[in-house]
Amino acid sequence: MADQEEDFSSLPLPDRFSHKNWKVRKQAYEDVAKQFAKSPDESDPCFRPFLNDPGLWKSAVADSNVAAQQEAIAALCEFLKYGGRDCALRTRGVAISPIVEKCLSSTRPAIKQNSLEALLLFIELDTAGPVVEEVLPGLGNKVPKNVAATLNALTQIVHNYGCKIVDPKPILKALPKAFGAADKNVRAEATALAVELYRWLREAMKPMFWGDLKPTQQTDLEAQFEKVKAEGTPKQERLLRSQQEQAESGGGGGEEGEEGEEEEADEPAEIDAFALAEPEDVLKKVPPNFSELLASSKWKDRKEAVEGLYAVINVPRIKDGDFNEIIRGLAKCMKDANVAVVTQAAQCIELLAKGLRQAFGKHRATVMQPIMERLKEKKATVADALGAALDATFEATSLSDCLEDIFAFLGNKNPQVKEGTMKFLIRCLRTTREVPTKPEIAQICEAGKKLLSESSPALRDGGAEILGTVMKIIGERAMTPNLEGLDDIRKTKIKEFFEAAEVKAKEKPKPAPKPAPAAAPKKVVGAKKPAAGVKRPAAAAPAEAPPATKVAGSKLGLPKTGGLKAPQKRTVGASSGASSPRRSGPIMPEEDPLPPTPPPPKAAAPSRGLTGRSLAKPVSAPVQMPSDSPPPSSGLSAIERAELEELRTANDRLTRHIDDLRQERSKFTSEIQELKNQNASLIEDHTRDVLSIKAKETQLVRARSDAEAAEQTNERLRRELERLKKALSRAESLNASAGKFDDIHFRMSGADCANIWSLFTGITSPTFEDAPMYRDHMAAPSARNRMSFASNLSEERENGDAPYPRNKFSPELRYAGSTGSSGRGSPARGFRNLAAHDDGSDSTLTSARDRPVSSLPQSGSNGAESWRRAAEVTSQLKARIEQMKVRNSIP
Repeated sequence: MADQEEDFSSLPLPDRFSHKNWKVRKQAYEDVAKQFAKSPDESDPCFRPFLNDPGLWKSAVADSNVAAQQEAIAALCEFLKYGGRDCALRTRGVAISPIVEKCLSSTRPAIKQNSLEALLLFIELDTAGPVVEEVLPGLGNKVPKNVAATLNALTQIVHNYGCKIVDPKPILKALPKAFGAADKNVRAEATALAVELYRWLREAMKPMFWGDLKPTQQTDLEAQFEKVKAEGTPKQERLLRSQQEQAESGGGGGEEGEEGEEEEADEPAEIDAFALAEPEDVLKKVPPNFSELLASSKWKDRKEAVEGLYAVINVPRIKDGDFNEIIRGLAKCMKDANVAVVTQAAQCIELLAKGLRQAFGKHRATVMQPIMERLKEKKATVADALGAALDATFEATSLSDCLEDIFAFLGNKNPQVKEGTMKFLIRCLRTTREVPTKPEIAQICEAGKKLLSESSPALRDGGAEILGTVMKIIGERAMTPNLEGLDDIRKTKIKEFFEAAEVKAKEKPKPAPKPAPAAAPKKVVGAKKPAAGVKRPAAAAPAEAPPATKVAGSKLGLPKTGGLKAPQKRTVGASSGASSPRRSGPIMPEEDPLPPTPPPPKAAAPSRGLTGRSLAKPVSAPVQMPSDSPPPSSGLSAIERAELEELRTANDRLTRHIDDLRQERSKFTSEIQELKNQNASLIEDHTRDVLSIKAKETQLVRARSDAEAAEQTNERLRRELERLKKALSRAESLNASAGKFDDIHFRMSGADCANIWSLFTGITSPTFEDAPMYRDHMAAPSARNRMSFASNLSEERENGDAPYPRNKFSPELRYAGSTGSSGRGSPARGFRNLAAHDDGSDSTLTSARDRPVSSLPQSGSNGAESWRRAAEVTSQLKARIEQMKVRNSIP
């Protein structure tokens, strides 16, 4: 048995790795692990067989014997730990897949632990992308145990390296399938992985997979997320090999420590949904009739258009394309009369700005001004949507791009527009990551000062907040000149906002010892070996060498001592030129080191590079130098001079290009201002036209109402005229019929009338005057018009003109005529006039009623008139008698 073991140990490693006996394989794994641990460096020969044949690890980690497999995984970890990056690059393509399939789900804890360590080492030596790509196929394994182990490995990878090293996008894409698995262990591991990703990504991860989960799963995940929300931003627990080298090389530098603090400060800016998502081409999904619906006169069609667009572009990331027509249509919607259309259009602009990011910058000028003009809307929902659209537009551009429009609308006459623009500027100052330039800061401060003098308290507070936020960005000292002329009350208010402000961009003072050329002499410190005695003259040099800024800017900050002056005096000694043939500086004779003549080396020192070389000709050339080694004779100096000329030419070209761009910018600015003025004039003209049209419409409505009233009046008058005509015609016909009986009343006596009266009434009256009916008729001056007057009264009663009921035997009917009023033409007035006329006396209305005036013929001038009236009454009586006969059927 011992002989057999000796034979196995003498076999080459590849043969032992593939031996049929598992003990031989196990022993081979143990042997190589020991060799790797004892290797002095990565170039040791023990690594060479496995670099030449990486497939050895494929069969080793998938060993059928569990004990041998455990040793193989341990050996792989040692190989990666001591072998370096090349070992990982050549091995990961063949070793990771069998580790995922055979080792991660092993029942032995040592195998599982070493498998995870091997995966972490693969990432540590290079990057995480290829490793995660090899691990993800394990999620499609048919065995649930292997899927759960793969999810656990991914969780450990994310936990150790974080989402800045590990790209979470492919993992997030695979999560929904894991949540849909039937095995509860797989779902539990998927939940753990989702929680770990949430620690790094927060809400940005949800758009990638949240919609594919069931409501119950979403609820459970939300409960798990609540537990980790209180935790701070996680930190990377395991560094890559490259990060370790950087940390070791820059461990003690103060400046690097500050940079590290800045990186930690910027670390909370976690990955957002835009960085995780893949760009989607939404232009193909936009309805083809979008523009037609948007231009429709019906607000429901316009709202349907913007709602359809919102559903299409509601994605985390949008692929750039030709959105010009859509952007212009949404900008026009800002002037829509329907607030629902305005709100939805603003939300569409927000989604486009967030989905396109920098690509949306070219559309800023199209949408920003219409949005700011609509800030006059007082409804809170509309104002919030407009503000969110402005914020998204700012995020896609920069503060410098938006300042011009902001300053223009800060002077708007509408207080709502001014206040909305002010709030937008404050939000921009809080969120910008770039410190504004000094001219921009001056303009912002000037605008804030103007707001301090506004009548509205909100605008005054906004001006103070603007100045306080700017002070937070640039500091109190730099802000002092911009606060001149303000009273103490306003300064106190600004200081309060300064203390409460939170900004992302802060002006950091530049370090004073910033010149980099100090590194050039430091690298040449090795040149101090030629002569130690040279340090003595260096001590006397400081009085004569104040221009030597390179030595004064040393990182150590020491005075000009011999130790640091050695690089400056490297060419003084005779041995300096011999030991450093690259130097083109002058070589002094050996007896000259003692005199204090250090200026010549300053002309030679700048030969280290363009950054440390002065652009002027060396002034110290006239110092006593041998003519056989002039500084310009160096070939390196000629190359540098040529490069310098090229740089100067390029600089001139860039300067000219910048000047052209500035001129073009100023031209465009003037054109924009002209267009703004034209737009303002057109708006004023439009407003005047609208007002005039409204005034004309009002006049037209009034004229129509007047015309209708006139038509009604004319119709009423026409009916009255027709009625009067009918009444007149009746009266004329009655008068004509009464004329036929004029000769009768001369022959009829009072007795005849009394007989007629007794015939129809059954009452015998002795005299003509005693017949009451006849007397009444004879006493009425207008009895012949009684029937026509009754007809008139009936017509007036139908037309609503008769204000009181009438009796045909009342004094009003007998003495009134055709008038029903109680004025001058009233019946009482007519009765009094008639009584006075007939009696010739001024009797009162009471006496007239007690004793009616007789209508029988009397002596005097009015006798004929009385007889005529009696004839009229007689004719009327006869007519009535005939009517009564016909009615009573009397022959």
